[in-house]
Amino acid sequence: MKNLLQINASLFANNGQSSRLADAFVAEWQRAVPEGSVTVRDIGAEPVPHLTAERFGAFLAKPEDRTPEQKAVAGFSDALIQELRDADVIVLGLPMYNFGVPSSLKAYFDHVARAGVTFRYTENGPEGLLKGKKVYVFAARGGQYAGTPLDTQTSFVRDFLRFIGMDDVEFVYAEGLALGENSKQAALAQAQAAIARLLEPVRQAA
Repeated sequence: MKNLLQINASLFANNGQSSRLADAFVAEWQRAVPEGSVTVRDIGAEPVPHLTAERFGAFLAKPEDRTPEQKAVAGFSDALIQELRDADVIVLGLPMYNFGVPSSLKAYFDHVARAGVTFRYTENGPEGLLKGKKVYVFAARGGQYAGTPLDTQTSFVRDFLRFIGMDDVEFVYAEGLALGENSKQAALAQAQAAIARLLEPVRQAA
């Protein structure tokens, strides 16, 4: 059975445009894969705590030496990582805030990037351990940034996912959402068309 993990990062929860695009994709994916399961992790509505020295120390401590507080921190991280392990497909709703990713997403990344758990260092460099997954990223932006130096999101997200083993990543952009109603509707229509294209091979394989 296929498992899909949806991660929404919008401050506006389900009302954010990135969340709406991710929801639209997931709804169609469920129709194409009716036996599949979906898990939703809304880090906008329920933020992951930002990394601190104390939280990082919990990751580094040996399991048998962890205090109760450290066990709770490590257990929370383990649960996030297990959701990723269990997923065959990952869908990320990604808004742009002040030219970057939401701080909640950075905090999430900081809790799932753990040496010896989701990646390891080898004599040939780092190796990601969460392999064999398909990732779809739905990026919603008020302005036009794709393909320009101001698009810091795409390279950062792609590089991070590759670092933990996920190198099969598709980006769908909805840009110019704050540049007037015509621009907004055109961008959303283009994103919906991209969703249809991405789902076609999923339907064929179902």
